[in-house]
Amino acid sequence: MTVSLPLVAVLGVIAWAAIKFLGIRLWVVVVIALFGFYLSQTFLAPAIDTGTRTGVEVIGGTTD
Repeated sequence: MTVSLPLVAVLGVIAWAAIKFLGIRLWVVVVIALFGFYLSQTFLAPAIDTGTRTGVEVIGGTTD
């Protein structure tokens, strides 16, 4: 069974759960999101992209 969800929806649910159940403050979630956008414009972006894709493949059990 394949479920297709937008990444924004998944991250929104994770952020909501972190705020609700872990007691993380909203400003911390905003800072982390802004830092992610900042990192996407640096030389580290390809390494982050490759690592993320590899992690998803390992967890999902898919290979190309």
